[in-house]
Parts: sequence; structure tokens; C-alpha cells
Amino acid sequence: MPEEKNNHIIHTIKAYGKGLLGFIRRRVKTDADAEDILQDVWYQLSAVVNAQPIEQTGAWLYKVATNKIIDKNRKKSEELFDINLSGDEDDEEAIDFKAILLTEGTTPETEYIRNLFWEQLFLALDEIPEEQRQVFIWQELDNIPFNEIAERTGEKIQTLVSRKRYAVLHLRKRLKQLYEEIIED
Repeated sequence: MPEEKNNHIIHTIKAYGKGLLGFIRRRVKTDADAEDILQDVWYQLSAVVNAQPIEQTGAWLYKVATNKIIDKNRKKSEELFDINLSGDEDDEEAIDFKAILLTEGTTPETEYIRNLFWEQLFLALDEIPEEQRQVFIWQELDNIPFNEIAERTGEKIQTLVSRKRYAVLHLRKRLKQLYEEIIED
């Protein structure tokens, strides 16, 4: 019986390994982070396969990978919740996720909202052009200053600021509905 489960795990790794690693790489900063997350996914798969069967293996793997990415970003620091989607202080379009995400205490509801936020943020980031997404991630999630990004890319700082602004505008629009649903409850 254990050999059958091992064969299932090996088959799953062969079938989903490349695609899953690519999925993770697009959402994390380094290849090392992607490989660590993938290893965590395989470890969780081995633990679950021994306990219960998985009906939709592919969907389960991608959900676990998404959760691991969210966990990694959450562990980085509390500063991640300070994502600047608000722009100017008097901006009526501002979305104040910080107030919601940094509530004291951890309840199932706050954990659910945090996970939902990160999931929706990554989905929204996938919808924008790569150049805008990368500037936003470097600046907001990795806390890299614009001048350092300009040195890395060879782009002018004003170009990078403009790209980030387009990203923020898209994220505001995309996450506004989520924000409104959260504050209504």
C-alpha cells in the first residue's frame, strides 16, 4: 500500500512539477523562494496522500501553492499590509486595507479576509502588464527604492513612477469591490 502512494506522489510531481514551479516563480521574488515553496507543496502533498485521497489533484496543488505564497508574503513583515493603494490623503478613491488587515487579534474572519486580500491582489497583479507589475512588486512588496530599480532596469525614475501609478490605479479599481464587501459586513 505505501508503494502505491509513493508511485502516486512521483507521478503527480512529474505531471505538475514544471507548471507549478512556473506558477510560483511568477509570484515570488527569487527562484530560491519558488523552490522552497514548491518543496513545501510536495511535503504537504505527501502528508495528505497518506491521510486521505485528493479528488482534484491539480486544483489542490495550485491552491496549496497560492496559500504558501500568501503565507510567505505575510511572514515577511507587517509592512506588507501598508501597500500604498491610497495615493493622496484626500483621495476619495483611496482604499484603506491597512485598517482592515492590521486589526488586533487573529480570528477565523480576519485570517479569511487576509487570505482573500492576498489572493485577489495576486490575481489583479496578473492582469496588468509585466513592467507595471514588476515595478509595483519591487517598490511596494520588496521595499526597493525607485533609484535602485532604475539602476537595475536602466529606466528613468519618472517612467518607473508612471508604471507604478498605472498599476495602483488598476489595483484600486480591481480591489474596490472587495473593500466595499468587507466594510459592509
